[in-house]
Amino acid sequence: MDDCLQQLMDRIDAGEGEQLKNLILSERLSKLVRMRLEMQAPYISKWPQALSIQSQPANVSTSLKQRAVLVDEIWHAAGDVGSDIDWYVKRTVLGGIYSTSEVYMLTDNSPEFRDTWTFVNRRIKDALDLQKTFQEAAYLAEAIGAGMGGTVQGVLNRVFQNRGS
Repeated sequence: MDDCLQQLMDRIDAGEGEQLKNLILSERLSKLVRMRLEMQAPYISKWPQALSIQSQPANVSTSLKQRAVLVDEIWHAAGDVGSDIDWYVKRTVLGGIYSTSEVYMLTDNSPEFRDTWTFVNRRIKDALDLQKTFQEAAYLAEAIGAGMGGTVQGVLNRVFQNRGS
């Protein structure tokens, strides 16, 4: 995994990173995940054994660390520079997408893994749409709270004005 991560970073540094700048976020993430998954395509027949080895108790911490570094590098290459709670959420979600895409790829018999790439694109779009929905809900709740606060303040002002009269 470390070698593949280094190959991915080398490809990004060698110019493919410049091409990413012209893409929207979902396309950048999809392209980066695809670039990394394509590296294991030649080994797909042996990949179930590799996943089995990664999941053995002695290897789990190393595997999780490698996966975390991979997902962080993908987000960084996609242009994410956040450092708030979203940083953790984004990486957790992308890690889940990457892992499910990896398993999906194992069962994909379509030419050149076409169905896997469609799967990756959809999952990333779904995740970004969900994030947008949560942000919109937060803004709405904030606006309602501000409106309610103004209404309560107005009512209290009237009550206290009437008492003083």
